[in-house]
Amino acid sequence: MKLHGKSRQLGISFIGLLFVVGVLASLALLGAQAFPTVVEYQAILKAVQKASQGNTVAEVRQIFEKASDIDNISSITPKDLDISKDGDKVVVKFAYSREIHMFGPAYLLLKYSGRSK
Repeated sequence: MKLHGKSRQLGISFIGLLFVVGVLASLALLGAQAFPTVVEYQAILKAVQKASQGNTVAEVRQIFEKASDIDNISSITPKDLDISKDGDKVVVKFAYSREIHMFGPAYLLLKYSGRSK
């Protein structure tokens, strides 16, 4: 009968577990800070789609302004919209960026752009 020495344990060490938890916590914190910008982007898309039903530039800007007041949109204003015509359809385009402070001198830059359908 053979006696085996110490059996080798498999799994993650405590230090490894702390590292994995730290990385996951950092990603969760970053995601929690980026999530409101994604929600605002979706609200802007909805407002732009609604505003594209206007016939004149002033009317499009007015519709967007009313929608942005309702949805509390602060990243862009009606003046930031690029309004053009494609045949008989009004096309509204926008582009903006948001910076999220991570730590020290590090920032996360999110660039958003979109247009009406």
